[in-house]
Amino acid sequence: MLETENWVAIAFLCFLGLLAYLGAHRKMIDAIDRRQARIKSELEQAHRLREEAQALLGEFQRKAREAENEAQAIMAGAKAEAERLTAEAKSRAEDFVARRTKMAETKIAQAEAQAVADVRSAAAEAAVAAAEKILATSAKGKIAEDLLARGIAELKQKFN
Repeated sequence: MLETENWVAIAFLCFLGLLAYLGAHRKMIDAIDRRQARIKSELEQAHRLREEAQALLGEFQRKAREAENEAQAIMAGAKAEAERLTAEAKSRAEDFVARRTKMAETKIAQAEAQAVADVRSAAAEAAVAAAEKILATSAKGKIAEDLLARGIAELKQKFN
């Protein structure tokens, strides 16, 4: 019994008894329980945060789909508006060309009418001058003057 191993065993048993008497095992168990509770709460919080992250991810994906659908709707509306504006511009251009063509045709017709009137007037004046010369050489006196005046009046009435 006097060996050192026996004394070490007895000292160790006394140390364990002292620890048991002072309640060290309870403190250790309490510390382990507190650590377990802290880890458990951290796991629950992590689980809750993961669920929140999943919910946020789902919401962002839904919003992204909605934004994409809205962008497609905006693009379709813009395309339809562009097509409408193109058709409207084409229609306006066609109307403009038609109006300009009609105005040009009207001006041409007026110019033709004016040219015909000028030609008739010049022909009438030439005919009057020719008739005047012919009558002046063939008829003399009062009769010539009366015939000339009547002829001029008739020609003016016919050509105007």
